[in-house]
Amino acid sequence: MALRHVAVEGDEILRKKCRPVGEVTDRIRMILDDMRETMLAENGVGIAAPQVGLMRRMFVAMPDPEEPEQLYYMIDPEIYEEEGVQTGEEGCLSVPGLVGTVDRPQRIRIRAKGLDGEMQDLEFTDFGARVMCHEYDHLDGILYTDKARDVHEPVYEEEDEETEEE
Repeated sequence: MALRHVAVEGDEILRKKCRPVGEVTDRIRMILDDMRETMLAENGVGIAAPQVGLMRRMFVAMPDPEEPEQLYYMIDPEIYEEEGVQTGEEGCLSVPGLVGTVDRPQRIRIRAKGLDGEMQDLEFTDFGARVMCHEYDHLDGILYTDKARDVHEPVYEEEDEETEEE
């Protein structure tokens, strides 16, 4: 396992469309494990291959940080069903220090190969759907800032309280 460098906005790799993985090999599993370690070290909830310099259609996501055992490895994913709309704030490891408001589907169905190379068919709602769509966009060279409105530095509750007291 190794931590990998996270590409940041301006790096051309983030704007390229990834090619399929195909066969899930030991090397692919090792890369995905590195991605998981990198995501956790950066306090992220997802990371896609282009963010660590690889032009392959795969990502790792942990859509519920309260349940770290719910970690998903998505290889050659395809979102094939979307329903509803939710609006929420997003950030990205590749766009540090900023957040923005993005509309995403409320519910999605996605199929992808897992670490074992077997196809899995999964459904996500709410924040889980947001995370999966965000990471999926990376595979097509799309950053959340391309879809966001009101991109700004995050405001934390502690800062709000300090401002109110002054």
